[in-house]
Amino acid sequence: MKKFLTVVAIFAVTMFSANAQIKIGVFDENSVLGLFPDIAKIDSVLNAYVEDSLQNEYEYLLSDLKYKDSVFKADSAKMSPSRVKIMTDDINRLKYQLVNWQQYQEQAYQAKQGQLLRPYQEKIFAALREVVQEQKYTHVFQGNAFSPYTPPPLADNLSIKVAQKLKLKLPQEVEDALKQAGLSTGSTTAPKPTTTPKPGTKN
Repeated sequence: MKKFLTVVAIFAVTMFSANAQIKIGVFDENSVLGLFPDIAKIDSVLNAYVEDSLQNEYEYLLSDLKYKDSVFKADSAKMSPSRVKIMTDDINRLKYQLVNWQQYQEQAYQAKQGQLLRPYQEKIFAALREVVQEQKYTHVFQGNAFSPYTPPPLADNLSIKVAQKLKLKLPQEVEDALKQAGLSTGSTTAPKPTTTPKPGTKN
């Protein structure tokens, strides 16, 4: 998925006094977004939006321009000056839209993506606020949570903590690293059921 969203660093959590001990965490929204099991469906919806809605809009604008341009060329000599101006302005407007279509399409794509991602983001940032408050982090900075090159300390990787709070499945390599560091993976092992002797049976 194209990453258009940027996480703004969160500074100076107001629930702590100025004398509170500084505790820094690192958070990356995209790392958590990618863990939602159904997040891939957004790509399909966005592709359909580009191929259907936006492509149809482009073709309509192009057809409209060709029609109005042909009418203007054929009949402009018979038109009043006011009519000429109206049609000229309309044709120029259509040309401008088509020339700048790529920029318009990118903006429309981002707006649609933001609309689709909003429910996930609301869950993520609600969980982040809980983690920050519960574990008393004073500063949270943006970072690449699961980068193999410059990973943040696992204990202060808030992307992992948020994913655990949302009960999302972590990548296997992250779970392995947590186990090696002696940290919770967030998964629980169900206790073995106790066997109750049947009536009339001896233990």
